[in-house]
Amino acid sequence: MSAKKENKNPKNSEIVGDRHFVHTKQRERRVRKGRMRRERLRIFLRFLFILAAAYVMWFVSTLPMMYLPKNVFTIVNSGAVQIVNNNIVPTHKILTTLSHIKVPNSPIYMAKTNEIEKALKQLPPVEDVYVRRYAFPARIQIIIKERIPVMLIAPDVKAPPVAYFSQDGKIVGREYLPLKTKANPLLVLSYGNKGDDYKNWDLAKINELQKIAKYIETYSKEKVEYIDCRNPEDIYVKIPTINIRLGKTDGQIFNRIARLPSILPQVKMVDSKIKYLDLSWEKVNYLKLE
Repeated sequence: MSAKKENKNPKNSEIVGDRHFVHTKQRERRVRKGRMRRERLRIFLRFLFILAAAYVMWFVSTLPMMYLPKNVFTIVNSGAVQIVNNNIVPTHKILTTLSHIKVPNSPIYMAKTNEIEKALKQLPPVEDVYVRRYAFPARIQIIIKERIPVMLIAPDVKAPPVAYFSQDGKIVGREYLPLKTKANPLLVLSYGNKGDDYKNWDLAKINELQKIAKYIETYSKEKVEYIDCRNPEDIYVKIPTINIRLGKTDGQIFNRIARLPSILPQVKMVDSKIKYLDLSWEKVNYLKLE
C-alpha cells in the first residue's frame, strides 16, 4: 500500500503546482490591470490640470490689471512707474524721454523693456538701466545707475559750473547741474577756448588732472580747492594755504610737486602776503609776493 501512495503523490504535486501557477498568473494580470487603470487616471488628471492651468493663464492675461496704462509715461506719479536712484537726472526728464516710446500692448509678464533701457541709456548721466516688472496691478520699476561725477568745469571760481566729467570720461552738460549727489568732484577752471577746450579732453586727460590733485593733497596734507587750466601752458593749483604754480604738465611735474613737504613749512612762516608758490622751474622754487 505504501508503494501505491508513492505513485499518486507526484501527480498530486503536479496538479497543485499547476493551480499555483494559474493563480499566480491571474494575480499578476489583476495587478497589471490595476496599474493600467491608475496610469490612465493619472494621465487624465494631468490633462485636466494642463487645461485648467491654460485657462487660468488665459483668464489672468485678459485682466486689465495685467496691462500697463496707455498714459503710463505721460503722467507724473501715476503709480504704474517707479523710478529709483536718479539723483542727477530729474524724474520729469526720464518721463519725457519715455513719452516717445509705445506702451507695450501685452500682459506685463510678456512686455519687452528693451526700448525703455535703450532710450534712457542715451541720457549722458545714465550708465545703465534695469527694469523690473510687477503684476496686480501692472507696474514697472526703473532702476537708474548714474555715472559718478569726478570733475566739475567752471570758467571762474565764482561762476557756476558749466559741465562735469564722469569717472569713465563722459562729459555732461549744464542741463544736469547743479549736482544733487554726495560726490565731491574736483573743480577745474577752463574757459573752453581753443587753447583749453575741455570739450576735447579724453579719459587720459581727466585721469592726469585727478592724479595731479591727488599728489598735491598727499604732499601738502591739504585739500585741493581747484585746478586752474585756463592757460594749458601754465597750470595753477589752489590749496587753503597757498596758490601753487606748476607750469606745464610735462614729465617732471610730479617731481616738482614732491618738493612741497620741504617748502610749505617755510611758506607758512612768511609774514608778507604771497601771490603764489612757483614750482614751474625744474630746480628753482620761489615765492611771488603781491
